[in-house]
Amino acid sequence: MAEPAFQVIARRWRPRRFDELVGQEHIVRTLRNALTSKQLAHAYLFVGPRGTGKTTTARVLAKALNCSGGPKADFSLDDPVSLAIEAGSCLDVIEIDAASNRKLEDAQKIREECQFAPSNCPYKVFIIDEVHQLTKEAFNALLKTLEEPPPWVKFILATTEADKVLPTITSRCQRLEFHPISEEVIAAQLTRIVKADGVTADQDALTAIARLANGGMRDSQSILDQVISFAGKKVTEADVLSIYGLASAQQVQDLGKAIATGDGKTVLALCDAFHAEGRDLLRVLADLQGRVRQTVLDSVKSGGTSALLGGSLATEQLVRLLECLQAGEQGIRQGLSPRANFEVTLLKAIEQSRSRSIDSLIKDIAAAAAGLPREPGQKKINPSPATPAAEVVAPRVAEPMPGPVAESVILVAKPVAISAAASRVDEAEELPIPQLSEEEAIIAENREAESFNFVLKACLRSPLRRSAKHPSPAKRILTMP
Repeated sequence: MAEPAFQVIARRWRPRRFDELVGQEHIVRTLRNALTSKQLAHAYLFVGPRGTGKTTTARVLAKALNCSGGPKADFSLDDPVSLAIEAGSCLDVIEIDAASNRKLEDAQKIREECQFAPSNCPYKVFIIDEVHQLTKEAFNALLKTLEEPPPWVKFILATTEADKVLPTITSRCQRLEFHPISEEVIAAQLTRIVKADGVTADQDALTAIARLANGGMRDSQSILDQVISFAGKKVTEADVLSIYGLASAQQVQDLGKAIATGDGKTVLALCDAFHAEGRDLLRVLADLQGRVRQTVLDSVKSGGTSALLGGSLATEQLVRLLECLQAGEQGIRQGLSPRANFEVTLLKAIEQSRSRSIDSLIKDIAAAAAGLPREPGQKKINPSPATPAAEVVAPRVAEPMPGPVAESVILVAKPVAISAAASRVDEAEELPIPQLSEEEAIIAENREAESFNFVLKACLRSPLRRSAKHPSPAKRILTMP
């Protein structure tokens, strides 16, 4: 008697009930509630990346609809209908691959089959996989049937590219989004699988497989199958890294720290190690981007800085670093020398992480200049707590005047205001006031009077229009303190 054929992990561990579905709790809750309340839609559209459980969930829903005493969410796996659906021999559950049955004639066959009642089950269920590959004519042929099907017909459409499904089809279905499964959930499921199959695997190896799967449970199980074939019953992280050309988590962490601290020597040494070990440079860059992204999120939550990468960096520096890494992908993928482009990208990333934007520099300069004197020769007042300084009253500033008259007034008003402020500061600090001789005082007074008279005559000759908002320049000068 021949031995039973070997089945891959993805088939042996395919979920058979709702409680076995992993990573799609929102889908399970929606369908369970619909089955319990008997509020079932006549058409469902399952949307999501590959390997996230769309076709598997469609089969489980078909079992729940056609089980004995159904529809109900909790059904027996030993039910004859459930076993027939799993074996693919149930005549009332029809699975169609839209990639090979995409023409108008195929859609017309589906429409004709809908007119016949199911033979053994309460519902006739059509599961159309990769439905986005149907032609426009085939979609249009199904519009009426999808909108008003017979009471015994249920449609379950699955696709990885929802944007290619016609809006007229989407509007007739209840759309359910399947999310990429997190690495933690995938690693936990792989742990259960290797334990049940008698395989010893390092946790770091399972984490690396989950990272490589990109959110797909089926992808992770296929990778685990290949690693077991390579390493046998004992799987280590080195086995996974050597097969798929991944960099270890420690290497990615060291690379991020070297960039954050500006250590170009360590960066180049790690690049040499990646080349010698045959690592996939694009994958290393993707892992590094994921780590930088986590640091950006941490810096935003922490108030603007984060040391998660290995060195304290501001949010703007981390964002520029991430943009530099993203810009380097194209050169690594299509360049003549991926290694050289990879090294240049990392060196540019160091430069971006150490530089600062012009806007931030302007803000810092403005903040530092806020405490400096605003006028030439003005003294910065720092009153002592022991000896309180006298109050300095700022002179009242007249409204701005356009034209050369305003400039003339400023030439007179500025020295007057500065001298008044300086004299009050000197009095507050009890500094000795220089004594002028009688002759020097008379000369200074005459010069000040001559300057004032000159500006006053210029203002009187000014042709500026007089108004309530802009009074005579002479009057404005006379009203100045």
